Amino acid sequence: MSLLLNDALLNGKVGEVREAGGLYEITFTRRLARPAEKVWAALTVPERLADWLAEAEVDLRVGGRFALYWATHDYRMAGVITELDPPRVFAWTWPSPEHPDSVVRWSLEPEEGGCRLTLRQTGLSAPPLRSVAAGWHTHLEGLQGAADGARTPWRAERERELAGLYAGLPA
Repeated sequence: MSLLLNDALLNGKVGEVREAGGLYEITFTRRLARPAEKVWAALTVPERLADWLAEAEVDLRVGGRFALYWATHDYRMAGVITELDPPRVFAWTWPSPEHPDSVVRWSLEPEEGGCRLTLRQTGLSAPPLRSVAAGWHTHLEGLQGAADGARTPWRAERERELAGLYAGLPA
């Protein structure tokens, strides 16, 4: 099953959800008007990650620790870096009770005027698929600014606004 998500509020940005064997995969693609090296820093440098995603601890090597902490709702995630090819590919595990084998993978491809970013999270269970999709969508809105060192923190109100775009997904 494949569900393509596209709406006027996405500003032409498409998210795709696929189901395979009872698990799901979410993919987001964004064209960013920043060089891949700046976006790479926003994905891997703890201070830049804190600008758009969460407080972070990063041991930037395959097998290294990748941990995130959201103080706004006291949530912690601790994974392991599984793939690293600077400044093109970065992946880590995102274990949780709902999806213990989930992996988040980022890829960057240089393009004229910036780069194309692809985010893919695999190994997701149906619940809480809707909130995972809306959460990533919300966080991704701050990524380009973080590449410039601007702080654009996650906002619960914005995630609630975007959750309607994903209403067809399992809650």
